[in-house]
Amino acid sequence: MTNLNIEDLARLDLLLSIDGIGPGKVRNLLSKFHSLEKIFSANYNTLLEVDGISNNLAQRIHQSCKLLLTKITETKIELEKLDKLNASIITVWDKEYPPILKKIYDPPLILFIKGKLIETDNFSISMVGTRQPTNYGKIQAERLAADLSNQNITIISGLARGIDSISHSAVLKNNGRTIAIVGSGLDVIYPPENKKLFEAISEQGAVISEFKLGTKPDAQNFPRRNRIISGMSLGCIVVETRIEGGAMQTAAFALDQDREVFAVPGNLGVKQSEGTNYLIQKGEAKLIRSAEDVLIELELKLKPVLGKNIPKQQIGLSLFEEKIFGVLSNEPLQIDKIASSTNLSTSDCLVHLLSLEFKGLVKQLPGKMFAIL
Repeated sequence: MTNLNIEDLARLDLLLSIDGIGPGKVRNLLSKFHSLEKIFSANYNTLLEVDGISNNLAQRIHQSCKLLLTKITETKIELEKLDKLNASIITVWDKEYPPILKKIYDPPLILFIKGKLIETDNFSISMVGTRQPTNYGKIQAERLAADLSNQNITIISGLARGIDSISHSAVLKNNGRTIAIVGSGLDVIYPPENKKLFEAISEQGAVISEFKLGTKPDAQNFPRRNRIISGMSLGCIVVETRIEGGAMQTAAFALDQDREVFAVPGNLGVKQSEGTNYLIQKGEAKLIRSAEDVLIELELKLKPVLGKNIPKQQIGLSLFEEKIFGVLSNEPLQIDKIASSTNLSTSDCLVHLLSLEFKGLVKQLPGKMFAIL
C-alpha cells in the first residue's frame, strides 16, 4: 500500500489527468516544489519557472484546483473498490515499487497491484509471443517457463491469449512465481476466459496495471503495458511472433531499456516465426535453445536468485576459477579473505582472478579488493 495520503494521491491523479502533463513534468514540478500540495498552492509565475510548464499548462494547473475536492472523493471511492478486490496502489516513491522499473525512461508513477511483490521479483525474465502459437511454440513456451521457474526465476508476461497464457500457466503448474502486466483496470479481466488464470496469478504472484479501475482494454493501452513487461525484467524472451506482432514492440522496448532480448528460432515459411527469426538475423536477439542458454547469458545478474545453481561450467571456467568465483559477490572482498575462503594461496588466487578479469567476470578495486561485475 502506498505511503501517500488520500489527498496527495488525489493531487497526483489530478495532475496526471491534465492534458499535456505526464510523469516527466510531474517530476519537474516536484523537483521545484518538493511536495504535491505546494504545486497546487504555487502562484502562476512560479509555475512558469518549471521546465516544460508553459502558459497553458500553468493555467490548467490553477484551474484544476477547483476540482480537488471532487478528486479526493473519487480517490476514496477507488481505494474502497480496490480494497474489495484485495488490491492496492503503490507509487514510484514507495519502497515496494520495483527498483528495476524505476530506471526505465518515463516509468509509471502509479501502479495498481493485486497480489504482492517480493525481492526476488527484481530478477525476473519476461516471456512474450503471438496469440496464435503453433504446437511448436506452445511446447517451447511451456518448457522454457517451467525450467526457468524451477530455477526460482519469476516469469513476467501480459495475460494475453497464446504464449502469454501458456507461460503463466506453466509457472503455476510448477508452483513458481509469475507476474501479469495487463492493459486494463484490475476489475476488467481481458481476455475474459482468463479469469481463473488472473486469480491464480494474483495468489501466486501479482497482477499489475497502471490503469485505473474501469479502464477497458483499448488498443492504445498495450504499448504502455508492454514497456512495463520489459521494464520489470532483466531479459525478454520472444517465443513466436509475426513481424507486426505486439511481442516485437516489447522486444523493441527491451532493447531501448538496455535489457537482453532472446528469441526462439522457428521454421522458415511459418508466419509465427517471422518475427523471432528477424530479431536473430538482425542481431537484436540472442538465439536460445533452452532455459540454460538464458541462465548462462544472464548469469551474473541472476546470481542472487540462482546461487550455486548457476551453470558456470558453460562459460569456460576452470575448477579453480569456479571455486574463486563462487565466493565473490557484488560486495568487494579482500584477497586474503578470498584465499582463506577457497583454501588457495594468495598467489594462486591472484593468477585465477586475473583470468576472471580477462573473461569480464570480475573487477579489481584498490587495496586488492575484488568483486563480480
